[in-house]
Amino acid sequence: MKLSVLDQSPIGPDKTPQDALRETVQLAQAVERLGYFRFWVSEHHNTARLAGTTPEVLLAHLGARTQRIRLGSGGVLLPYYSPLKVAENFRMLEALYPGRIDLGLGRAPGGDMRTMRAMLNGSHKSLDDYPEQVKTLLHFLHDDLPENHRHYGVHAMPTGPSAPEVWLLGSSDASAYYAATLGTRFSFAQFINGYGGPEVVRMYKESFRPSPYLKHPEANAAIFALCAETEEKAEELAAIMDLRLLWLEQGRGGEIPSAEEARAYTFTPWEERRVQANRARMVFGTPDKVRDQLTDLARTYGIDEWILVTITDTFASRLRSYELIAEAFGLTA
Repeated sequence: MKLSVLDQSPIGPDKTPQDALRETVQLAQAVERLGYFRFWVSEHHNTARLAGTTPEVLLAHLGARTQRIRLGSGGVLLPYYSPLKVAENFRMLEALYPGRIDLGLGRAPGGDMRTMRAMLNGSHKSLDDYPEQVKTLLHFLHDDLPENHRHYGVHAMPTGPSAPEVWLLGSSDASAYYAATLGTRFSFAQFINGYGGPEVVRMYKESFRPSPYLKHPEANAAIFALCAETEEKAEELAAIMDLRLLWLEQGRGGEIPSAEEARAYTFTPWEERRVQANRARMVFGTPDKVRDQLTDLARTYGIDEWILVTITDTFASRLRSYELIAEAFGLTA
């Protein structure tokens, strides 16, 4: 089982965005030492408690401060951008850190509708164009635009002998279908949608069409993972996440409650139902329990890699969760 990390640079209680970014760098270095396989960073806009807005910039910084771990975006929100510019950004990263770069692509807005309009700056783009954007991006990354393409003769620089791995990210069957028909890798976001992931991954594999860039389907899944030495401490971390997800649904921008706030909060019956539904998006417990949950879920998915997303009220408990899971799986640097 390969274990990887998606870090959204969460801004904890009494922390600044600068603190969050420093913690992302420390976490990348730590999980590399622990033996994790990939480290992805996210793109969100106008979200008060997540500092990750420009994965390309952060990845360049992380590459200079790590040695071996694969680095990638989880993911670049392609509908906002020119495929050529995205290809240039990631060809540059690949030239700087060859064989270590992943380009994860998303089609969600990554913020509210007002923010989306600001990102597009008045232009109009339809999500229906997304598959064609991905196809053009793949051609730019591999410098193989067909002669009849409107951009033929344009090259994404710097060119080189290798190209980033391309992953389509999604929490429904739409992105899985695009990944299958375009011949790319696929990552299911269980931390966003706790239901239906195994069926979506199965559909991706069954529908997969080999491409010049990938001969066989490759899939993984991302999930909230919270681990502690005791069940009591793990339940405390889960309660923090319960309240955070509830607040997120209520429009509080991903604010992270403290352990004290989570303990003191009284859920209404409706909120209790939301908590139970959201717990399908996470695994939590002691190291053995988390290992068994992830192993069983991986069998259900038919995958051999998990992308773990861990958000807690302190950096120490976040890092400790990754350490305990690494120990439970016997990872080695």
